[in-house]
Amino acid sequence: MSDFTMINCCLVLGACLLSSQVVWSQHVRVEHEVTAYPNGSVNLRCEFTNSENTKLTQVSWMFERTEGDRQNIAVFHPKYGASFPNKEFEGRVNFTLGSLENPSIRIKKLRMADAGRYICEYATYPSGNEQGTTTLIMLAKPRNSATPVPVQASSSEVVVARCEAAQGKPEATISWITSLAGHYNHTSVPESDGTVTVKSEYRIVPTPAENGKEITCVVDQRTQSASQNFPMRLVVEYPPTVTIEGYDDNWYMGRKDAVLICQADANPAPTDVTWTAVSGQLPSTVRVDQNRLLVTNVDETVNITFVCEVKNSLGSGRKEHTPTVIESTEVPSSAGVVAGAILGSLLALVLVSALVTVLVMHSRSQQHGYSGNSEQGVYGNKTRLFGGKKGSKNGAGANNNGPIYTYRESEPGTLMEKCNEFPHLTASKPTAHNILLSGELNEAELRKFDTLNDSIEEEEDERYDRFGGLPPSYQIHRHEDDCAPYLDDDMESQRDGSIISRTAIYV
Repeated sequence: MSDFTMINCCLVLGACLLSSQVVWSQHVRVEHEVTAYPNGSVNLRCEFTNSENTKLTQVSWMFERTEGDRQNIAVFHPKYGASFPNKEFEGRVNFTLGSLENPSIRIKKLRMADAGRYICEYATYPSGNEQGTTTLIMLAKPRNSATPVPVQASSSEVVVARCEAAQGKPEATISWITSLAGHYNHTSVPESDGTVTVKSEYRIVPTPAENGKEITCVVDQRTQSASQNFPMRLVVEYPPTVTIEGYDDNWYMGRKDAVLICQADANPAPTDVTWTAVSGQLPSTVRVDQNRLLVTNVDETVNITFVCEVKNSLGSGRKEHTPTVIESTEVPSSAGVVAGAILGSLLALVLVSALVTVLVMHSRSQQHGYSGNSEQGVYGNKTRLFGGKKGSKNGAGANNNGPIYTYRESEPGTLMEKCNEFPHLTASKPTAHNILLSGELNEAELRKFDTLNDSIEEEEDERYDRFGGLPPSYQIHRHEDDCAPYLDDDMESQRDGSIISRTAIYV
């Protein structure tokens, strides 16, 4: 036989074997993969199809935990019935229908060790044995947990949180969510039943600032429909850190409501708070209410250094504070402030009005040459009656003699009254006094006043000529019936502020 013929024969034989395998696989129908949980149950289905030309003699189920290690666990024979030769599955496996066409089995009280390959194999004639394989995957939902690890504040890195996924299959994965500056590590431990326990630890350098910070462990595994989260707060323990609050820099003498508050930051919580004084015993005006120091009356005895000490199971902390006692300061009420402001405004208005009035009166007195404040003037208790006057119309010239004074017998500040020396001047005409006190002269009255002055000066010149060379002064006799204020009819205001009699006789 030639080589060509040998090759053709081999190809034909291979094709036949391949076609036979396809037929076998098409006759035995099984599920490719099934899953189950420990202590649960599972159905392993098997069915022989298109058996018209094939005689089925027997069907067997075999278990293969590892490659090549097969164990017969169930056999069904149409004449001899069902048989379960494997002691490991005794009482846990049985046929669901009990027929050659559908020899499905049910396994109860599953164990993790039941995971593996299950082979449904038919003995047929004339085809021989045909089989189908199902893989059983045993799943185990892990027992997940997480907890913070209480630690004391230190400068070394320690474990502050743990997370665990125990006895899961397949193996779980663990991750962390946190803002802390640290790192974590994982360990996987296989269990005897085929499950795996996964552990993870988070490590940081713990300080008091990390106490209470949030950290979350996240566990993922095939049996879970979603991730399982475990939020936690870190527990970092440390001795008390003490501060004193409540002092407002206003402890004045006599104050009744002063208070100091001792605040402590500690973990675990403080167990004891004590107030003392550096100088010794607390003053009698001070009482302690837990962490509060109450001052019933501020005086010089509380101008000392107070000490607050706080303790917990890890140690103690203390803080000192020295308040400053100041003089009593009464803070006026808002109503008093408003009333004072109104009163001050009114007083200022009155003062300004008075000042304006004085300035106006002074200005008027300077304009008219008459002092409106009834002062005595620079001549003390004397009134100037005579003084220099302008040259008379008859050319007699000015009077160079000094003024003659008369002392007033009445109260100071007023001029003596004398009888009216000029009967022809009626009372209806304006007097010099009225003119001096009034700054509201119209032009007509001003002309009348000038005419009157001219007539009086002419009469005085004539009298002076008749009495020339006489001794010092001559006073016209008073008419008792026609008396009027001396200034009204006789006096004349000068530019220098003096008052000169119009009827004076110059010598």
